[in-house]
Amino acid sequence: MVVSVAERPQHMFRIVGHSFLAFVLAPELPIDDWIDGLDVWIGRSKGFFVGRPVVVDFSHVKLTKPQVAGLLAQLQARSLRIIGVEGVSPAWVGPGLGPLPKSGKSTGVVELPDDRDGKQGVADDQADPEHNALLHEGSVRSGQSIIFPNGDVTVTGSVASGAELIAGGSIHVYGCLRGRAIAGSKGNVRARIFCNKFEAELLAIGGLYKTADDVEPHLRGCAIQAWLDGEVLMTTAQG
Repeated sequence: MVVSVAERPQHMFRIVGHSFLAFVLAPELPIDDWIDGLDVWIGRSKGFFVGRPVVVDFSHVKLTKPQVAGLLAQLQARSLRIIGVEGVSPAWVGPGLGPLPKSGKSTGVVELPDDRDGKQGVADDQADPEHNALLHEGSVRSGQSIIFPNGDVTVTGSVASGAELIAGGSIHVYGCLRGRAIAGSKGNVRARIFCNKFEAELLAIGGLYKTADDVEPHLRGCAIQAWLDGEVLMTTAQG
């Protein structure tokens, strides 16, 4: 029996839209000094950029075409995964590294019923769109990332070494923070980081960061909060 396309059973299906976070590197003059600073960052936070998409924003520097090509080559030599550039002509960088499409809103999940089993997917982390917050119950394992650019992230357990939290707003960890916490990922300078036991590899808010070596030794093992005071990332004990 031959079944035509029109006679085939019609099923509803689930369409998922993903919003991916990319790190933006904005070179500054002099470029050699900026590269040296990047090398310091990479040396202190080994593996930070591994597998992470990177966009290079040239909007704030005036470079020639050969200088742009040379800088991109230096970044790629450091194993940075560059997916696009901003602020220069696409003709300068060749295919595959043109400007990224602009989007004012992040995408979400569109659920369409599937008549075959009547089930729908349920996310492990519960986002509250009304309050722009995401709650992760339990701990975050090494190698695991929680990314929520729309607001605050709260973890009821601990964050293991090698794990990371990235939030557009503030970060709250009720256990021990051993991994990386990046708050204010969209430039929110009022974001804060709170944890009940500080053992973190890296803290960052609004693009400014501190590695474990930069934090006062007496704060390790303590409940702390971190916030921005102008261009300085501050850390202090709580309670």
